[in-house]
Amino acid sequence: MASPKVGLALGSGGARGFAHLGVIKVLRDEGIPIDLIAGSSMGALVASFYGAGLDVDRLYKLSRVFKRKYYLDFTVPKMGFISGKRVKELIRIFTHGKKIEELDIPIGIVATDLMSGEKVVFKNGPVAEAVRASIAIPGIFVPEKLDGRLFVDGGVVDRIPVSVAKEMGADIVIAVDVSNVKVNADITSIFDVIIQSIDIMQMELVANREIASDVMIRPKVEMYNSKAFTNIEEIIVIGEEEAKKHIDKIKHCIEQWKESHTE
Repeated sequence: MASPKVGLALGSGGARGFAHLGVIKVLRDEGIPIDLIAGSSMGALVASFYGAGLDVDRLYKLSRVFKRKYYLDFTVPKMGFISGKRVKELIRIFTHGKKIEELDIPIGIVATDLMSGEKVVFKNGPVAEAVRASIAIPGIFVPEKLDGRLFVDGGVVDRIPVSVAKEMGADIVIAVDVSNVKVNADITSIFDVIIQSIDIMQMELVANREIASDVMIRPKVEMYNSKAFTNIEEIIVIGEEEAKKHIDKIKHCIEQWKESHTE
């Protein structure tokens, strides 16, 4: 019997994106295949690490030691406060210097061309460069320059890249949204202003994405600060718990697909 291709669409959301790990773990534990992943920003980072063959337990361990000091390299602000060289090197190390086409499963990494306004999906070329482009939060990270083009965060054009997962051949798309706006958030720095503004602008975009995915998982992580890499273990657990609530629906979608594709 034919089986559907199951694709994940992992959304942006800064540190809250560690919830993606919890979702992936539960899907694996439940025997649900992950045939491909489309990721924006933090979703792209998680996708690339998973695609590079890092097992979930290792990813959990890695997340616990993920501290801002390891990847923030402040620069004199011109196009951003953080140069991003350190984080790119970190990504290169953990993905073994691979190209996207060398990963274990197809991965689509979403970034925004700052000059043309286009959505760009990287499906080949160096992982570290594509992910670095996808996580370049405007105003915070210096944009990533590739082939004469300037790239910023994929979440600017496509926060939860459901359409990308479909274009990549997914029959069933499981979307993970970690982008709910933190209401009455503490706004104490320029970073808070930029991130909260982007979150608010994208709320409407995300509202229209639900219809497009077969299953939408929304871990309740809005109480956590998207830029503070603390409470990571709690964020992962919330991802696990929310994914468990959707397992029956996912299995039902898979069975329905199989029934409609039996000859």
